[in-house]
Amino acid sequence: MKLTIVLVLAFAFCLAFAAPSEQEYRESFLRWMKKHQRSYSHDEFGLRYQVFKKNMDFVTSWNAKGESYALALNQFADLTNDEFKSLYLGMNVDVQKNPEFVTNEVTELEVADVPDSVDWRQSGIVTEVKNQGQCGSCWSFSTTGSVEGAHAQATRNLTSLSEQNLIDCSGNWGNLGCGGGLMTEAMNYIINNKGIDTEASYEYEGVQDTCRFNTANIGSTLSGMVNVSSGNETDLMLKVARGPVSVAIDASAMSFQFYSSGIYYSYECSSTNLDHGVLSVGYGSEGGEDYWIVKNSWGASWGNEGYILMIRNWDNNCGIATMATLPIY
Repeated sequence: MKLTIVLVLAFAFCLAFAAPSEQEYRESFLRWMKKHQRSYSHDEFGLRYQVFKKNMDFVTSWNAKGESYALALNQFADLTNDEFKSLYLGMNVDVQKNPEFVTNEVTELEVADVPDSVDWRQSGIVTEVKNQGQCGSCWSFSTTGSVEGAHAQATRNLTSLSEQNLIDCSGNWGNLGCGGGLMTEAMNYIINNKGIDTEASYEYEGVQDTCRFNTANIGSTLSGMVNVSSGNETDLMLKVARGPVSVAIDASAMSFQFYSSGIYYSYECSSTNLDHGVLSVGYGSEGGEDYWIVKNSWGASWGNEGYILMIRNWDNNCGIATMATLPIY
């Protein structure tokens, strides 16, 4: 019944939405181009302008509905949703082929020991928001984020770690550089390699290159990892209470592409077809809605300064608890 009501209201808002004039579209596009430093050939301008207009309609009509989150014409506003997915989503996971993510029960005693809210950014164990660029390397950023957190908790030293190291060197563990990868396999690489280099010594390039790992530049090691019970948001909460957790989600919806602020949810989301690796750095509640604090890797101009609040305890929306892993320093 709730879904039916939402769809009816959405339809009513669409009927009420009045499209901007051609002049308003063009002025908005030119302002957007200037802000994001875009330039196009004559033919490309026409194509990108038409894409922008459709995205502008989508964002404007969504915001008119007054939902729990707002959208904005961000740096992806000249891309179709298919183009966006091919350029920025770096996972293609068949959950059924990952038996290590099993389902286990969580006891009430375990839950009683964790705080009602956590934000690891306030504890100084989360690095700045990074930007993967047009490389499907989200899995590497998710991995470095959780390992940075584990290392900082243990050593009281926050060190930015090298995604490029993982892109170039973890192929034997099944990762494909800009073609995608898995956080668990990246962590297995760090464990077996006895370390990962620092960001400063092995800077990000956004393309796969020759492996240049150097033991002299190791920024962190790992002793192991523990997986969240698949689909269990309570277990994910227990793990996030211990430190930042690498999580896989379905980020393919246009609403995710243009997310700006508020608590995100999507009826389009899959809990099993996961295509993006991100980092859960906390959780909390606001206005009766529970949420996860999630760090993305699309730069600080996306979302809420590079972050998104994703709805929590809503039937594992977008699969946030389906394949989640906490590294152990």
